[in-house]
Amino acid sequence: MAIQLPASPIGRPLKTMIARALDSVHAGAALRRALKREGDVLTVGSRRYDLRRYDRVVAVGAGKATAPMARAIELLLGSRLQGGLVIVKYGHAVPTKRIAVAEAGHPVPDRAGLTAARRLRALAASLSARDLLIVLLSGGASSLMPAPVPGLTLADKQRVTRQLLRSGADIGEINTVRKHLSNLKGGRLAESTRAAVLTLILSDVIGDDLSAIASGPTAPDPTTYGEAIACLKRYRLWSSVPQPVRSHLERGRRGLFAETPKPRSRLFRRVHHQIIGNGQQALTALTRAAREAGLRTVLHAVALTGEARSAGIRFGRLAQDIHSGRNPVASPCCIVAGGETTVTVRGGGQGGRAQEFAVAAATAIAGLPHVWVAALGTDGTDGPTDVAGALVSGETVARAQRLGVDLDEALAQNDTYRALKALRAHIKTGPTGTNVNDLYLLFVL
Repeated sequence: MAIQLPASPIGRPLKTMIARALDSVHAGAALRRALKREGDVLTVGSRRYDLRRYDRVVAVGAGKATAPMARAIELLLGSRLQGGLVIVKYGHAVPTKRIAVAEAGHPVPDRAGLTAARRLRALAASLSARDLLIVLLSGGASSLMPAPVPGLTLADKQRVTRQLLRSGADIGEINTVRKHLSNLKGGRLAESTRAAVLTLILSDVIGDDLSAIASGPTAPDPTTYGEAIACLKRYRLWSSVPQPVRSHLERGRRGLFAETPKPRSRLFRRVHHQIIGNGQQALTALTRAAREAGLRTVLHAVALTGEARSAGIRFGRLAQDIHSGRNPVASPCCIVAGGETTVTVRGGGQGGRAQEFAVAAATAIAGLPHVWVAALGTDGTDGPTDVAGALVSGETVARAQRLGVDLDEALAQNDTYRALKALRAHIKTGPTGTNVNDLYLLFVL
């Protein structure tokens, strides 16, 4: 992984900090730490699996970081693993031997994902009660594993996904809708197989809610058809989503379709979930690396959520408070935070939540000397772009004015990618082999 940063006095320590954070939650390494094998006994947390009890052991999964997980489980289980399939975002595959890796579209599902999801579901359904199904999950699985219920088409799923992603809805709300339009999400994958299920999860959800990560394909779903309808109405999407979507949700609300499996369902007695990595681990590594660089470092107590531009302004204003002495943290210092913000898309530009955060933060720190804000997605792709995020400083707004780059217009048109590219402010990592919460750093030196 080659991390590319804009030219900056903080470039060297920042590169080290990012590398340490990403390495700490690399999906393959996280899986190897979480699982141990002694002979035929696989230990996962407090659970032990005697592999001799199972006729077949198969691994399936989806998410941007599941290819490294697949390779790690292959090495751990060797000939005990009979095969499997994982679905990853285009460009995120790694070589494997026993588990097939399919690439598909993200954040909007595509035909390749539909085909792979059908293969995955058929493989899970073919297993018996004497088999073990290992499910590998990371962020992105909801889009990579489209399995529309009868009566819905891929085009229907694509349209409602685009609408939700542009609406400003948070991931829990988006997944409430997606779970009620799917044959795999919301516990439906566990429901589709008779095998014992071990689910290994790299979490990109604040609080590690099993029902929200990857839309919880093997987890109990506490949400309902009624809540999915309420979400679409809340964001004024109900009248514009495809008619088959409205019909399915309405019929489900009336009890004409079975609900997703709920927490008291007996089927979850044969399902075990294990979080193998999350954003908190990345923040811990990031904080340690900052302190080793000699910086007074404070971990932001609250995860950053809500609109990306609003969160970016609030984060930038911390620098104002530190400069003025209103904040008890004294410079030189580094503030470290994680989170998952949202973007309500009103323009036709290109960008992502980390880039919107960075541009908004730049307006808040404008004119402040020796201040920088970095924001990046840990998977290496911020929104539908080829960058992880951006690094801005107290000089960014003035530089933008000199170059004729209108940052206010970039935010209004959701076109932060082009603005930051003109400013040469992007952070690039390429695929990182992980996917946890976004990372944010404030330097006041």
